[in-house]
Amino acid sequence: MIDADELVDNEFQRQFELTIDGHFAKIEYSLQDRKIFLTKLIIPEAITDEDFLDNFLKLVFENVKERNLSIVPTSPEIAKFVRRNRQYKSLLPVGLRI
Repeated sequence: MIDADELVDNEFQRQFELTIDGHFAKIEYSLQDRKIFLTKLIIPEAITDEDFLDNFLKLVFENVKERNLSIVPTSPEIAKFVRRNRQYKSLLPVGLRI
């Protein structure tokens, strides 16, 4: 399980970062008004843990929730995560359906 303290919000490069076993994973984003557009997911092939993606996304979604922002997932993998985890649908902006 990934610890929430390991997640870094690199505001300069506009990406959430996580380093696991020396491997660097990131989710690039764009912030507009009170919405955060999750645009690109990059996970190295060396990270083979099947639960890593879900745990990484849960940390990011909880971080965004605490900041009271809406999430617009433009990456297919992230949109798929939202469809599988209905508890995060409340973070979508009004009118956005996935």
